[in-house]
Amino acid sequence: MKFIFLILFLAFPTSFFKCQGSYTPSKMNKVLPTLTKSNFVLQSEIPDLISSEKCKYITKGRSYAAPVGLFAKNDLKNAAKGIDEWVELDKGNTFVLTNYKWIPMGNTGSTQLYVDFDTLICKEKP
Repeated sequence: MKFIFLILFLAFPTSFFKCQGSYTPSKMNKVLPTLTKSNFVLQSEIPDLISSEKCKYITKGRSYAAPVGLFAKNDLKNAAKGIDEWVELDKGNTFVLTNYKWIPMGNTGSTQLYVDFDTLICKEKP
């Protein structure tokens, strides 16, 4: 009986809590910007912002592996913190999310969120 309880105890958190990967692109682009201090722009807005010289790239192709959270929203909060730190270190004020993915970690069912983004400096809030 104790063995069954131990198996359920170990299996439950990984199967119940780790349901990441459920963020569609629309949901990701809606939720992530609410968790950052940096300005967020959509990829579709970049050509106009660059051509009108309202923004310029500082760093392209940045990738960040967010610390693992208990829920997907915690992963997003951790990713937002990392994005803000990189934007600040780059001396920028804006980012564009270019890709994201949850990568499985081992055999536990746990995943880690990776975000790819570019850092920009914009004259005014886009």
